[in-house]
Amino acid sequence: MTRSPLRGGRRAGAAALCAAAVLFTGCTGSDSSGGAGASPSPSATVPVPATAGDLQESFQKVVDQVLPSVVQVTTGEGLGSGVVYDGEGHIVTNAHVVGDAERFRITMATGRDELDAELVASYPEEDLAVVKLTDPPPGLRPATFGDSGEVDVGQIVLAMGNPLGLSSSVTEGIISATGRAISEGSAEATIGNLIQTSAPINPGNSGGALVDLSGRVIGVPTLAARSPGGNGGTAPGLGFAIPSDTVRHLADQMIEHGEVVDSDEAAIEATVRTVLGEDYRPAGVAIVQAQEGGAADEAGLRAGDVIVGLGGEEIPDTTALAEALASREPGDRVEVVYRRDGGERSVTVTLGER
Repeated sequence: MTRSPLRGGRRAGAAALCAAAVLFTGCTGSDSSGGAGASPSPSATVPVPATAGDLQESFQKVVDQVLPSVVQVTTGEGLGSGVVYDGEGHIVTNAHVVGDAERFRITMATGRDELDAELVASYPEEDLAVVKLTDPPPGLRPATFGDSGEVDVGQIVLAMGNPLGLSSSVTEGIISATGRAISEGSAEATIGNLIQTSAPINPGNSGGALVDLSGRVIGVPTLAARSPGGNGGTAPGLGFAIPSDTVRHLADQMIEHGEVVDSDEAAIEATVRTVLGEDYRPAGVAIVQAQEGGAADEAGLRAGDVIVGLGGEEIPDTTALAEALASREPGDRVEVVYRRDGGERSVTVTLGER
């Protein structure tokens, strides 16, 4: 029974929680050979093709425009991808790509010599990090970040990165869902409001670019689904990306402050743990300690209370609570069902911020 502070993610318009039958893993590769950022791309956005006959030409224009902004990030533990965020040499990538490292080698898509970079900040709660080139080269090409709030299910997208160490690779697919809240299999964190895509996201694609046909980055790939059975390989056509709106919201803070100072993530502001029932199955989330003056405390919840429902959703464990919070925002009022002294009660909680 692990204790963990719970938090949520940014709201999705029509959020749908992902089924718990699959496991999710970050897609960092091992060593292998083989925004709007602060400044816009110098290239104009590519017009969306009007007919199917224009599709190939449009793909090629988007690749030519965006791929120079996608880099390879190498640490002592492995490699991943990154996207040039501004002309000052800031690069956005995933927190799980940088890991515990503070210095990196960056390989540009042009294939020129590797460049040195240092960590600016990492925010594992949303699997995002920013690194900065120590000596940015002339002609650096920042990507153009679009409005992820405007993405539509069925929209064609391209994923650009360095899967399996194969630099400057491009795959295509569609937006298959929005507003996903996913718990990482290797961590207790739950990431909210993710974009789901059928574009293949393989190890090494993490931190790269998910791009629309206007050449705008609408997401940063973060997770690939893995089948719970079989050989544990990635599940084809099921990958996830951090929306560009979230990327800009967090990256701008990391660049300015060296950390995230406004997470915009909902929380009940209490330390909690999963409790087991008589059948040894998860049976709710016990409050270990409510933060004084926090959301739980203000609603009258106290240590020993066991939360079993939030906003109409059953809460058997801390993962379920995190996923329920991930689709909400600070200030939202939600009904919390809990057990105390053998009886079941309910209270309205005004959610706080992590």
